[in-house]
Amino acid sequence: MPAAPPLFGLAMVLAAGIVGGELAFRARLPRVTGWIATGLALRAATLPGLGGEDLARFAPFTDFVLGYIAFTVGAALRRKTLRNAESRLAFLVLAEAVVTPAAVAAALHVFARLDWPVAWVLGAIAVAGAPGTTVVVVQEARARGVFTKTLLAAVPLIDVVAVAVFAFVLATLHDATGAGWTSALASVGAEMGKAAAVGVGVALAVLAGLSTIIGPAFLGPAMVTAIVASWGIAELTGASSILSCTFCGVAVGNMQHYTARATKAYLQPFGGVLFAGFFTFAGMRLDFAMLPPLLGPVLVFVAARVAGKAAAAYGAMTLSRMPGPLRRYLGLAFWPHGGVAVGLILLVLEDPRLAAIHDTVATVGLAALAINQLAGPFATKIALARTGETGKNRPRLLDFLSEEHIVVPLEGRDATEVIARLVDHLDRTHHLPVSKEVFLQRVLAREAEAPTLLGHGLMIPHGELASGRRIRGVLGISPEGLDLGAPDGEPVHAVFLLATPPDARDRHLEVLSALASTFARDPTLREQLFRAKNAAHAYRVLHAEDAAFNDYLDGVPPEPVG
Repeated sequence: MPAAPPLFGLAMVLAAGIVGGELAFRARLPRVTGWIATGLALRAATLPGLGGEDLARFAPFTDFVLGYIAFTVGAALRRKTLRNAESRLAFLVLAEAVVTPAAVAAALHVFARLDWPVAWVLGAIAVAGAPGTTVVVVQEARARGVFTKTLLAAVPLIDVVAVAVFAFVLATLHDATGAGWTSALASVGAEMGKAAAVGVGVALAVLAGLSTIIGPAFLGPAMVTAIVASWGIAELTGASSILSCTFCGVAVGNMQHYTARATKAYLQPFGGVLFAGFFTFAGMRLDFAMLPPLLGPVLVFVAARVAGKAAAAYGAMTLSRMPGPLRRYLGLAFWPHGGVAVGLILLVLEDPRLAAIHDTVATVGLAALAINQLAGPFATKIALARTGETGKNRPRLLDFLSEEHIVVPLEGRDATEVIARLVDHLDRTHHLPVSKEVFLQRVLAREAEAPTLLGHGLMIPHGELASGRRIRGVLGISPEGLDLGAPDGEPVHAVFLLATPPDARDRHLEVLSALASTFARDPTLREQLFRAKNAAHAYRVLHAEDAAFNDYLDGVPPEPVG
């Protein structure tokens, strides 16, 4: 029987994947598990045109979905939302790049008796996370807090690390000169540079087109073109396609975040069919006949990956002096394994130089991913619950103060300099409808008219915005205390700077009243806040469950997650 035309074969895969995913969902299993299982069934059925040698015909489809995944991972890495989290994320990136792949590779070599090349390739694949799965779990848990913010910021970063580690491992395996890890590291640096040039170049070109020629109605198609162009140009120039799409997302997300969000919204209606096809094709790559003899390595991979991520996260959070819950449970929350891991497995299968390890990587990697997708979401839910951040995505009085809006330590020689520093931070972390110079003059004029040094270590300077619906604000903490001439003669430790539009005046008064009364009557809260080691500690004090002054609000929609 002749092979089915590619589009007919794609239709068969999509239809089977959609049905398999829904059956898994009704059985209370993740859809991705159903998609992979459906791929296994299609492979076993040996349908014409869908055999192992025919799957290369569908590479454009899987390449586009992987490019879309990489783009959304990059778009999530926005500098503004990562403010105050840079040090702990840097430690985490370093730990993930070293501890997790080393733990998995060593365990597979020692306990599963796999050769070092396949062990290191699987170790690199183990680094990848699952941003999409993690966001869904966070939304379902209605979680909010420093732990949640760290988790959502770290997962896409870790996927970038996974690609870099994967490139390093492949460069080492393919090094015919014997130059060793220094040559591989230089190769990875060059690879990252080429990918960044392609991705950022495409992003700049498309954003320029959107601002001059392309109308808003074609914003979505233009960004889909950016994803396809990043992947295609990378293939033409020998750069990493997955990294190029990631850098394109990073550039768009940081230069025009609304454009990245619009791209996600444009493709969201098609997300189900894209992922159903992508993971079903991944399942078709898995040789089920090889699974029984490789069941041991699969279980070793899963266990070593969990242990490696737990150790990496604990060490990174300890070095960055994060609160106990972040140290203990962040690694557990990293359990889910998703699209980038599948993409890396597919890249191995497309590399003829790695033909000797194709079957082992596909079988161990995909079988372990199915287990991780089954257990991972439950592990993330448990971690969120243990940190006390579930059910917190309800609007509260001080929701405008996220971790990135807190400065520790706050410095300044006098009130004017202190306020200027906070206005500068407000401008960096918010979209103000006026320039920071104009707003600074408004705050200083208001302060000259009626000083806001309230005693008990508290100061609340504020100014009015001509437009907007919500209060914006930042907080500065000075553990040493600032001599600003408070009426009670005490040093000032906490300075809340508020920017209030006319429509939020009532809420503004509620905030002033709650802060002033609480600081006057609660020395324990003052002590905890004034001695905060960093912005994360200050945030946890302000948003603690028993912080009665930070009331839950009715009739106000919560901010979106992610």
